[in-house]
Amino acid sequence: MKNVLVLNGPNLSQLGAREPEVYGDRNWSQLVEMIEAEAQSLSLEVDIRQTDSEAQLISWLHEAVSASADVVINPAAFTHYSYAVRDACAMVTSAKLRLIEVHISNPHAREAFRHNSVISGVATGVIAGFGFDSYRLALRQLAN
Repeated sequence: MKNVLVLNGPNLSQLGAREPEVYGDRNWSQLVEMIEAEAQSLSLEVDIRQTDSEAQLISWLHEAVSASADVVINPAAFTHYSYAVRDACAMVTSAKLRLIEVHISNPHAREAFRHNSVISGVATGVIAGFGFDSYRLALRQLAN
């Protein structure tokens, strides 16, 4: 079974309460359940994590390299400015592992400061704007 780390950045634990008009009314637990069910149907082993800490997210990306695990990452706010997260993501793809950047909303349809991703340039691919299905689509790609 292929191992995949599903990593999530700041504020995603607040899904359902945080800007439901942007992120929907489903909560973190529901996202985790959906990811686990999709992974099981695709014969993927997933480890789903969320942190508000940039340092923790970077450590998990290092762990992915050590474990030879593909990554689905929603860097959240770190998307737009964290060169440290970007460099850790580059380590993943440099190790010939796949890293798919996902977003629940479409950053390009939002405020101008959200239009830039420092992560996209080192990601294998980007999936955005499909709500929770962004994760589902990423897992399907990794299962291929």
